[in-house]
Amino acid sequence: DKCGAAATAGFFRILSLLKPKNTKVCGVMTMVRNSVGADSYVADEIITSLAGVRVRIGNTDAEGRMAMGDPLCKIKDQAKNEINPHIYTIATLTGHAIRTAGAAYSIVLDNGPARQIKHAQSLQNAGHDVADPFEISTIRREDFEFHKGKTEAEDVLQAGTQPSSATSRGHQSPAAFLIMASGLDQHGIDSSQPLPYSHLDIAGSSGLYPDTVVTGAPIVALTAKYVLPMM
Repeated sequence: DKCGAAATAGFFRILSLLKPKNTKVCGVMTMVRNSVGADSYVADEIITSLAGVRVRIGNTDAEGRMAMGDPLCKIKDQAKNEINPHIYTIATLTGHAIRTAGAAYSIVLDNGPARQIKHAQSLQNAGHDVADPFEISTIRREDFEFHKGKTEAEDVLQAGTQPSSATSRGHQSPAAFLIMASGLDQHGIDSSQPLPYSHLDIAGSSGLYPDTVVTGAPIVALTAKYVLPMM
């Protein structure tokens, strides 16, 4: 989503200035307009993801997760050949995140391999030290169940018909969707090649322009966690 893409660009600007040693970062910027037109997708349309997953569109307003799914799949495949990888998605994704944590906090959600290394806690601690705060949420079994295909035509349901703010676990389940649509569910703690992955929902913390100043979250927290220790 747009502010997540902007955060990616901002983090790469930090990397270009500080040039941390022994650090490799790959980034993809995904931006999409939720526009009406002849080429737009419609509810109940089946779209096959890059990972070969058949996704049924449940809500045309859930365009952010759709934009990130295929790039996440590509980064997942690249991460298989990297040393000590950690994969992120960053997005102003859900109104539910604002309802849950308020307008000043980012939310971090870890998959199983990331949870094993206590990534969310370490990012929260890094953000706390530099005034870029995080709340920690947990991806649970129910989130994957919610997005399982409901008919033989699809593997994964993209979203429910209600907005995220009116949906139970409305910011947690989209992280499960991204894991399922990208094929990351094949790289959990029980796989032969676990891949740590974290989703950052910055819908509240990014700032609601033009009503409030854009904050730049979570650039400073990521810098504190990954860049400063390598300086």
